[in-house]
Amino acid sequence: MSIFHKLAGPLALAALTFANPVAARSQPGMLVNPFVGTLADFGQLSPAAVAPYGMVQLGPDTAPANHAGYDYAATTLNGFSHTRGVGVGCGGAGGDVRATLVYSGDAPAQAFDKRSERAHAGYYRVSYGAGIVAEMTATRGSGALRFRVPRTGRLQLSVDFARTYSKHIAARWMAEADGDLRASFSAGTVCDAGTYHLHSASRVLHNGRAVQARWDGDRTRHATLMLDARAGDVVELRTGLSSIDPAAAANVREAELGARPFTAIARQTLAAWDSELSRITISGTRDEQALFNTALFRVMQTPVAIADPDGRFRGSDGKIVQLGAGDQHYTSWAMWDNYRTQMPLIALIDPVRAGQIGKSLVRLYQSGKRRWATLNEPFLTVRTEHAGIALLDFYRKGIVGFDAQAALSGMAAESATLARGTPDEQIEASYDDWAIAELASDLGQHDLAQHHRQKALAYREMWLATFNQLGPDADIVKARGLYQGTLAQYRWAPVFDLPWIKATMGPRFDTELSAFFAQNLFNMTNQPDMQVPYILAWAGDQAATDAIVSKYLTQPVAHRYANSGVRPEPWIGRSFALSPQGFADGMDDDAGSMTGWYIWSMLGLYPLTPGNPHYVVARPQVRRAIIRPTPDSMIVMGRTGAGQATINGRVISGTSLPHDQLVRSGAK
Repeated sequence: MSIFHKLAGPLALAALTFANPVAARSQPGMLVNPFVGTLADFGQLSPAAVAPYGMVQLGPDTAPANHAGYDYAATTLNGFSHTRGVGVGCGGAGGDVRATLVYSGDAPAQAFDKRSERAHAGYYRVSYGAGIVAEMTATRGSGALRFRVPRTGRLQLSVDFARTYSKHIAARWMAEADGDLRASFSAGTVCDAGTYHLHSASRVLHNGRAVQARWDGDRTRHATLMLDARAGDVVELRTGLSSIDPAAAANVREAELGARPFTAIARQTLAAWDSELSRITISGTRDEQALFNTALFRVMQTPVAIADPDGRFRGSDGKIVQLGAGDQHYTSWAMWDNYRTQMPLIALIDPVRAGQIGKSLVRLYQSGKRRWATLNEPFLTVRTEHAGIALLDFYRKGIVGFDAQAALSGMAAESATLARGTPDEQIEASYDDWAIAELASDLGQHDLAQHHRQKALAYREMWLATFNQLGPDADIVKARGLYQGTLAQYRWAPVFDLPWIKATMGPRFDTELSAFFAQNLFNMTNQPDMQVPYILAWAGDQAATDAIVSKYLTQPVAHRYANSGVRPEPWIGRSFALSPQGFADGMDDDAGSMTGWYIWSMLGLYPLTPGNPHYVVARPQVRRAIIRPTPDSMIVMGRTGAGQATINGRVISGTSLPHDQLVRSGAK
């Protein structure tokens, strides 16, 4: 029996999620189950309150904890922090501005009641210790943390600026005369590959009135405030974040929270989630809709919008940038993972936001883009590889609001810095060069296109020597210096050059592709081969794709791989499930990468080659789905009784669908 069935919390969660089916249908945010993927290493997620693409992820920190500060199996609470990565691996990053409220004399770490946990999109609640109830919600750049205390007594409120999931580097706090607590702090990005610098401003309210009491503590670590309270009193901590400075963080807080009651803020955030999640609606049971909306909820958490309401932000070079009216800047990149699924999904369902993301990626090239992160990041981030592929993909899908020439210049300059030592690095760099060549061709720069096309195809000699005939090390994770995965998996990675691979292998292409699955060499828990089920349909065997995708969506599967090697015994279970386990063992969501795969697979479409604006067509797993990319468009996906995919009632012929045909079908 899994821990999900052993613990009482899920019963309370089920009551929350489905107590009002009518409300749930009209409010998809209430269908979201933020506890999915929060158990141990099954997703590395958190139930934190967050707004769509929000900077603040305000949620519980527990002991033990996963990479996002929380473990569903834990029963000890260490406090509530305001930032975290979303299933991003290594040791995670974030955990900034951790707040704790306890009665004076009590230990900061407190037991909490699993049965009391409640969560939906943008909201989390728990009871802990002596019965203190904590609730939290968030806007883009601010968090509201509300405590209700059960008895009269002296309270200790502490805010820690030195506890992070990655390497703590520096912190400094100061208190204004009116009691406003302001801080600046720095920590390592994911995998400690760079450094991010943030600023905060927190105000305490006691029964709705601002507190002007004295803050004490180590100015480089934590601040403490003592309060006298009566039974039933409410204490709130309202915090703004900014990449600019502490005064800007205070302005963010006042602009986004102001004097509005906690309940009004929570309602507004839920309404924002309802609006975003309504971009795709599906038919199905309540559980099916809950899992789908929960996956979409994760897709819509990155990248993170960091420009303050006044339009200012710091770039990856530490310089302040002022945006024009209506613009936003995004960061917190995990491009090596989510360029494959999540970015193409945003391009389809939210092209306006994709345009802003495109502008942000161009600014990234212009402000010191690195493979992982710089020493001057404005927010926690992961990896930036393949940003150029995402830009090409946007451009070819009609998302042209960014400076394509500037994008091309940045992409071309980056090419010389790409790692090309190992087989996987050569394939990855060649895909980037292919994108440069394609965008250059689209922009009429044919000499540049020809240069990078030759550079892109230079990997073929290595592929012939390494992958055409696999050797005895084919099923060894990290063989020949691979970062992750096996040679058998990376064999199918050059999606930009599949026609050549198919022609080179001849009849062996189909037989060895089928054997890849028959011998259980496919790894659903990581990204390097996540596209391979759809190569079968691309090659003409749609039925095989349908069978494999359906199995990984709906059935327990024997998963053979961990990132570090082949398991002694396979882990058997669902790849995607509506439970705290949520994902296969060791399967990080990686900032919407895996949940993006799930969404595409449920729809029966897949972006096999980002940058090539076509989708592989498979059998939709849902009877009906409605996609609303803009207020003026609506795409109705469906399937016939025979399982054929349809658009607005018309059967899609063949296994390839151009993006513009899909989008035109929904234009009003």
